[in-house]
Amino acid sequence: MRILHTADWHLGKTLEGRSRLEEQAQVLSEMAKIVEEEKIDVVLMAGDVYDTVNPPAQAEVLFYETLQQLSNNGKRPIAVIAGNHDNPDRLIASSPLATSQNISLLGYPTKTTQSIYVPSADETLRLASLPYPSESRLNEVLGDEFEEKAIRNHYDERIRQLFAQMGEEFTPDTVNIAMSHIFVAGGSSTDSERPIEVGGAFTVAAESLPEKAQYVALGHLHRPQFVKRAKTAARYSGSPLAYSFSEASYTKSVTIVDVKPSEEAKVEEIYLSSGKPLVTWKAKNGVQEVYQWLDEKKDYNAWIDLELHVTNALSMDEIHRLRKQHEGIIHIRPIFPEMEKEIIEKKKESLTMEQHFRNFYEKQTGGAKPEDELVHLFLTLLNEEETKEVVEQ
Repeated sequence: MRILHTADWHLGKTLEGRSRLEEQAQVLSEMAKIVEEEKIDVVLMAGDVYDTVNPPAQAEVLFYETLQQLSNNGKRPIAVIAGNHDNPDRLIASSPLATSQNISLLGYPTKTTQSIYVPSADETLRLASLPYPSESRLNEVLGDEFEEKAIRNHYDERIRQLFAQMGEEFTPDTVNIAMSHIFVAGGSSTDSERPIEVGGAFTVAAESLPEKAQYVALGHLHRPQFVKRAKTAARYSGSPLAYSFSEASYTKSVTIVDVKPSEEAKVEEIYLSSGKPLVTWKAKNGVQEVYQWLDEKKDYNAWIDLELHVTNALSMDEIHRLRKQHEGIIHIRPIFPEMEKEIIEKKKESLTMEQHFRNFYEKQTGGAKPEDELVHLFLTLLNEEETKEVVEQ
């Protein structure tokens, strides 16, 4: 069975008031081509279809049109779950029509798996779907304490129980997959994700993901990444478009999973090319450097975050002139000489442990880049030490 795993479409999301619907339509059209070219048997969408609980009508139309195209008139099953941005009731409102097209829309957490016959593979998919499991959507109070560690433990244990319960329905002669929209501890996040945890309370340990699943399709984090320390293959597919400038360096993709009953899943990443890139310009030589880039048509079809080093404040006329010459300029951030030291210090404070380690390694080795496996080993050891401290306390 050949599965396409995607998530975090965020249809209707804007960039500082600029509509991205056209880009979203382009990337979903590209995804539909990939589905045909790669001979995909089933599509899994792991939550955050929309960006808000009350999406614009155009976003809903795009969603329905995309499902119709991906399903190939019901010949290709599709399973969609609600993310933390989605209104579960609104998402499943079209279920009576969707079901007739072999499309499953699931808004609330459940304790049973879905059994989906996949005609093109002549196999059955057992899908343990867990839509975004907030306390309200679970209809449970997971902890009556206010202490973060206690709440986290209650939450993690409940998610572990739900996965374990659904995993009991997996069989040796079916393809057994889990799908959820959750934050797994240790994942690398970006600015465009709305936090689904208070502090670290509503996080799930990697070890709590279902071991009996052959693959766990995750949504929420916008950077494509595997989950380390999971007992099975678990991955965030990431968002198909960059939704903040913190995602500018990430190559967007969808994940393809090849899996047969009782065999290990094989995972492949297919890169996406649609949508405008998000680019940061650092004009350290002042506004004339920006005009030079504009004359060169640099990043002409991109969204621009402009960091402009100046000695005097820009006039409104100057700002309007810049924006008129490049409609993609989103931010114009003047940097004055006295601000530079403060900015450097703030950047250091905001770095993640992964970024600190990478910077340290490059400095110690004269510019060499650390291998991903080495970075993951460092983070694993760090996480183990933090866990040990928590236990000892």
